[in-house]
Amino acid sequence: MNRIAYFDNAATTFPKPEVVYSFMDKFYRECGTNVGRGQHKLASQAGFLVSETRELLLSLNHCPSKRVVFTSTATEALNIILRGIRLSNGSNVYISPFEHNAVIRILHYLSQSVSLNIITLAFNEEDYTYDPEKIGYQFSEQSPSLVVISHASNVCGIIAPIIEIASLAKRYRAINVIDMCQTMGLIDTDISVSCIDFAVFSGHKKLYGPFGIAGFICSADVELEPFLYGGTGFDSASKVLPATIPEKFEVGSPNIMSIAGLNASLKWLLSVGIAKIFEVERHNLNFLIEILKKYNNIKTVSLKNVDNMVGIISCFFEGYSSDNIGQILSNLDVAVRSGLHCAPDAHKYLKTFPSGTVRFSVSYFNDENDFIKLKNALSYIRDNT
Repeated sequence: MNRIAYFDNAATTFPKPEVVYSFMDKFYRECGTNVGRGQHKLASQAGFLVSETRELLLSLNHCPSKRVVFTSTATEALNIILRGIRLSNGSNVYISPFEHNAVIRILHYLSQSVSLNIITLAFNEEDYTYDPEKIGYQFSEQSPSLVVISHASNVCGIIAPIIEIASLAKRYRAINVIDMCQTMGLIDTDISVSCIDFAVFSGHKKLYGPFGIAGFICSADVELEPFLYGGTGFDSASKVLPATIPEKFEVGSPNIMSIAGLNASLKWLLSVGIAKIFEVERHNLNFLIEILKKYNNIKTVSLKNVDNMVGIISCFFEGYSSDNIGQILSNLDVAVRSGLHCAPDAHKYLKTFPSGTVRFSVSYFNDENDFIKLKNALSYIRDNT
């Protein structure tokens, strides 16, 4: 099989660190048991793995006093949070211009039964930065009940100043939810601050873990209604869920194999260091930009503030739809993502709706061979247009 030049890391990072593959296999073969469903040694080992993985996540994010709730996907985590908050009629909900359907569709569902005033946070289209002064004015005019922000857009990579915006919102006692799927493991962020109520993560993206493990980090005393009900492995005589976090939100059997993979990836991240991983990805992003700029038939979107981006670039090719280019690149062994990237509102804001864009996204593991294959593919498209 020909080697694939992989530039779809915003969807999922690939490849993973080798230790992720080996540890998942080893742990599942030697201790593929459930947590909290027995007093035997294997159950204890599984329980230790889960506890250690929570501690690693808290260490990575500098918030040892907070709690980690595991879910199967970030979408599930956002459902637990946004539906568990129980917004009231007339709530002012602020979102970034770049939210994913995992946020937009939940808010749309909630708005069918509760009257919500959904407002877009002020954003400067001239230099692609958020405008804290205007956001402060927005909040003073219509005080926020809830603020939901993607730390970095999965369409154009723009990074939001989450601490600054959350601090402004907290003056009005708003609940702040930060989607960190594109940044946790890449941008070193201290989320111990009280202004961040929920930080959502996805194991298979910048944490370099496997599919099937995600979740959120929150305070121990957060008020949130349960989303699912069922067994937790203890206090089985009670018909009421435990009131403690994470037990209140983790019912059923956890995905031990995926947690093992996340455990290994977190140890790898901490050993390499987030600063080093960010440096390498930044190098790869700049290299990608240099390549794309050499082709007159390629028009990039949102490259107005490269210093404030993660490694994601959206673009379109003259004379072709984004889906056509995606297929052509695939035929040339280059992996990208085309279309709307599950974020149609972001594309409407960027004026790339409904056709969408071709999205290139880099990772720590992209190397020279990937970029050589990419250049050859782009030259082929240009020369055969």
